[in-house]
Amino acid sequence: MTSARKPSPIASPTASPSASASASACGSPGTSPRAALRASPGRSSGTPRGTSLAPGRGRSRAGAALPVAALLVAAALAGCAPQDATTSEASGAGAASGAGAGCAKGALATRTSGTLTIGTDKPAYDPWFSEDKPENGKGFESAVAYAVADRLGYPREKVSWVVSPFSKTTSPGAKDFDFDVNQVSISAERRQAVDFSSGYYDVRQAVIALKSSKVAGARSVAELKGARLGAQVGTTSLATINDVIKPGAQPAVFDDNDLAKAALKNGQIDALVVDLPTAFYITGAEVTDAQVLGQFEGLQGGARSEQFGLVLDKGSALTACVSQAVDALRADGTLAGLEKQWLSDAVSAPVLK
Repeated sequence: MTSARKPSPIASPTASPSASASASACGSPGTSPRAALRASPGRSSGTPRGTSLAPGRGRSRAGAALPVAALLVAAALAGCAPQDATTSEASGAGAASGAGAGCAKGALATRTSGTLTIGTDKPAYDPWFSEDKPENGKGFESAVAYAVADRLGYPREKVSWVVSPFSKTTSPGAKDFDFDVNQVSISAERRQAVDFSSGYYDVRQAVIALKSSKVAGARSVAELKGARLGAQVGTTSLATINDVIKPGAQPAVFDDNDLAKAALKNGQIDALVVDLPTAFYITGAEVTDAQVLGQFEGLQGGARSEQFGLVLDKGSALTACVSQAVDALRADGTLAGLEKQWLSDAVSAPVLK
């Protein structure tokens, strides 16, 4: 995706992409002042698993005619001028420090003044959304998005939705949205190209198979190694196959979960890896002759589960504000309430070891 790519509107159009941040003049990467954010060109696009972008040059120092002491002060002021609260190092879970006065409700530095633009993929799947209409407020992620927007001072009529394919959302380059909500797991690799909010949902990966499948009785990772496995491109579901299961054959990779489900139904794959709530929804409502075999212990076999985070442009001036809103929703129980309302079917499943 390039910075010139036009968004596909869901509810209403948005303005052109804002530019990305540069490095600070103190010699370490950071975000530039807001004016510079508006003036500098967007980063070039790349693959979803892109490398980190090199910081820009700092500003030049004051002239040599000043006395030494004054020169040092001028250089410090020129090179370390106040910047936006958000830095690339502060992005991700818990990046709410320094938000404060820069998070005036309804007056953030959004892509379109007075409007908050939210991105997600199409189709927008249940139980995260409902009826493929993210703007209707139904489904866990739609409800979370509107709750975050409200915390930021943007009521529903001030929210606009655009289509952002999952495989493009975490690629380097200027974005068509202020933030994206699309079951994107926070990872160090993805943080090289984008910012993340604090996590809004803790999730584990799971595997489903037809009840007639040769792996229908699998209860361990070892029993899946000889299976034909599949997952959506660019997801931690695919990473789980490659890094945790490590099958003997290359997994099948699909552009979206509709294609993956069709392959499961048709017997092209033995099992499909998705996140746990999606697994229960697929087996309960879409592929009813399939079952959840179990869930994995955590991200890439670790002790902790994944977290989904809202995705923002690298160095976005909104990252700290969005994280602050997510943290507040977690603290006051709103996230837990929405999870109970929309993801109640995602009950426990056996752990595959």
